[in-house]
Amino acid sequence: MEFKVTKSNGTLVPPFEPTPSGLLELSRIDRLPVLRCNARTLHVFKALGPLGTAQSIIREALSKALVPYYPLAGRLSLNGPTNIDCTGDGVWFVEASADCSLESVGYFEDVKSIPFEALLPSHPSEDQRVDPLVLMQITEFEGDGFVMGLTFCHTICDGLGAAQFLNAIGEFARGVNPLTITPVWHRNFLPQPQLTPPPINLPPPNFTFPDYQLEQANIDIPLNHITHLKLNFMKESQKHCSTFEIVAAMLWRNRTLAMNLGSENMTMKLVFFANCRNLVDPPLPKGFYGNCFFPMTISASSENLAQATTVEVVKMIQEGKTMLPKEFSDWVEGDSSLKKEDPFAAQLGYDTLFVSEWGRLGFNQVDYGNGPPIHVVPMQGSPIIPAAIVGSLPRPSEGIRLMTWCVQKHHLEPLLISISTISSY
Repeated sequence: MEFKVTKSNGTLVPPFEPTPSGLLELSRIDRLPVLRCNARTLHVFKALGPLGTAQSIIREALSKALVPYYPLAGRLSLNGPTNIDCTGDGVWFVEASADCSLESVGYFEDVKSIPFEALLPSHPSEDQRVDPLVLMQITEFEGDGFVMGLTFCHTICDGLGAAQFLNAIGEFARGVNPLTITPVWHRNFLPQPQLTPPPINLPPPNFTFPDYQLEQANIDIPLNHITHLKLNFMKESQKHCSTFEIVAAMLWRNRTLAMNLGSENMTMKLVFFANCRNLVDPPLPKGFYGNCFFPMTISASSENLAQATTVEVVKMIQEGKTMLPKEFSDWVEGDSSLKKEDPFAAQLGYDTLFVSEWGRLGFNQVDYGNGPPIHVVPMQGSPIIPAAIVGSLPRPSEGIRLMTWCVQKHHLEPLLISISTISSY
């Protein structure tokens, strides 16, 4: 995709009116070192009007949303990443234009050729002395749409929280008053551990990071195929399963087959992040937008996975999920007597597959005035961690788009062939 994007220098968009100042304490999960990173996504929309309309509408709506969500206009405290300094500085906002239409670039259906850096906001230069928690770029295309490039500090929001904030901007853009959901800070929901936490597993001095050169691939599964697979599971097990469970099981099993391990019997791991808002006592209130999730790890031998049916792998996942309340509780209580590894520590092995569900976060419901996004595109989080995101097919199609960075080049074709076989009928 060869086209030119012209960007403004970027400015800070502050809250629309004065907001509280001072320090707000982050939660125990917010403070985790693994969350000191940025999540970057592209959100593709139909036009809101003539060129410049989307930028004007969203800038004003963003400013209004930063009144109830004023901590997002602040900064991580210079005294350490345990507090938010509510400075009211604002969100970094970049206006940009492209010299083509969205239709001419296929609405960015082809993820491999997306120029992410052109569509994502650049960070302010050091001499500007600002370090925003949220950066946004609105790139308007000629006549038919715009792309919101978003960079979000993971320390302050998980996916559900980020989507809640974007939906609030959308409501202000459409003139909704009051907001459907009132934001709630409430970051003191977990006590600090009473016992000594397990040590952080640091790599040895001679450790070198793997160089998997993971290949990107989209696997599209129409809604009727998903429905068929779920009905098949219910027929064989007399139980229901979620879309996420059936898709994750399919990918985990078929990725193992594609690796063609032969007689080598490895322990394969599936890791996914479970929302724990309802596991907190008392459950977190509606409107909470911080981090509250826990990584679940399910293990099986490569031999068992290769021989299992998709239905049997779904059962493995469901059985593993029953352990979530206890494992989360053990972690909250800081029970290091179990001598388990830190569940939040990054696992870099090729035997591990991370799968994340995006379809239920709320990104696909955001509406700035002309309907929800055509689709939402995440940027690859890490080139060395095999991962997949369960998202939605671009509108108006219905179904699942499985966005993957989970295999090396020589394993990609076997994976795609096996998935296409099992996901169709």
